[in-house]
Amino acid sequence: MDSKLRRMAILASLSVILLVSLLVLYTNRDTGGNGAPAGTPRPQNTEESSGSEAGTENNGVVNGQIGNDLSAFLRDDTFFDPESNPILEAAKDNANRLSMVVTSVEKDLRIQIVDSQGNLVTGQSFFVKLEGLGEYKDLDKDGIIYIGDLAAGEYYVELMPMEGYRMPNNETKVRVKDKVEYVAIDDISLLLLTEADINVQEEDTAVADAVADADKTEIQKLQKSTANSKVGIDVSKWNGEIDWDRVKNAGVEFAIIRAGYRGSTTGGLVEDSCFVANMRGAAASGVPVGVYFFTQAVNEVEAVEEASAVLALIREYHLDYPVFIDTEGAGGNGRADNLDVDTRTLVCEAFCRTIANAGYTAGVYASRNWYNNNLYTQKLENYCIWLAEYRSAPLYQGYYHMWQYTSKGTVDGIAGNVDMNVSYLAP
Repeated sequence: MDSKLRRMAILASLSVILLVSLLVLYTNRDTGGNGAPAGTPRPQNTEESSGSEAGTENNGVVNGQIGNDLSAFLRDDTFFDPESNPILEAAKDNANRLSMVVTSVEKDLRIQIVDSQGNLVTGQSFFVKLEGLGEYKDLDKDGIIYIGDLAAGEYYVELMPMEGYRMPNNETKVRVKDKVEYVAIDDISLLLLTEADINVQEEDTAVADAVADADKTEIQKLQKSTANSKVGIDVSKWNGEIDWDRVKNAGVEFAIIRAGYRGSTTGGLVEDSCFVANMRGAAASGVPVGVYFFTQAVNEVEAVEEASAVLALIREYHLDYPVFIDTEGAGGNGRADNLDVDTRTLVCEAFCRTIANAGYTAGVYASRNWYNNNLYTQKLENYCIWLAEYRSAPLYQGYYHMWQYTSKGTVDGIAGNVDMNVSYLAP
């Protein structure tokens, strides 16, 4: 725990002690200082009447009363000393106590070092000992130790001692899974970053492949809904602050909102900086929503992480539309740009299965080119297909449930261009 948090814990304990003391003083004021109502005669002390005048001090004893001075602690130089106060010592001890959150997706372990408040502890190179395999170190000091390529089975993990911290007394028994179970990871929120934690220019680099496939027939206006379709938009931080009342009044019937993305370079899980504002704004204006997440997962394990991150982000919101994995390029240098078709398909399947197992409708967003060349779409037919193709009528021959027909639309309430869509999902 850093010094700032330690000081906060000590100050909080001091505040509690002072408040209790003031309450005792206030109560004592009304009882005349001797436990009886004010004005009640105080029994005379034999020693007081024979030894010295009433009201004088005798060896520090006031009026023969011992312990009557409830404000004496204020004159005790050691009372507020953190080194000698047992209450503050207990608070300090608890503040320095660490624990581990250990998870496994497939033949791996992720060990997260957390404090007494459940927050990741960063800035220290913690060691863990894995029974039979040796020690592993948190080299980047992010509070997370990842161990891959493990044989399935049970292991014992021990957090090694470090000066200034209290470690768990016992080893932690964990089970390494043999295969992906497509279940949301507990405490994935510990891995979620904000854009203040990253280099945004290097990490948020999605490039819409559908733009290259556009032609002069691209429709750039909000279309009209029909008995079997609805018109909507998809938005992210790139659309800035949105006036959702005006968007609703302009005829928008749904919105797919970006929840976040995996960094193209480091692979960090990042929440879209406008996600909360957009979710709350849409809900307040009565615009039904779904969400999407831009993937840079390179395997099934990372896809489960991404799905888990989305599930954590949407926990408090109501969705009427699916949760989509957005698979597209990241400028050619993204960590997932060169995945083979098998792996990319597995990533999409793992994401969707994890979302579906949590009770939500799952889907995949991609351009016509990517559906034709970078994915085995027959393996994704159980999920909602969201097609991006910018022309008056798609050339894509497969089945799709939603169509993004332009990235150059305009709608009242949003400054600049916005993606526009038609949904054929059941109203």
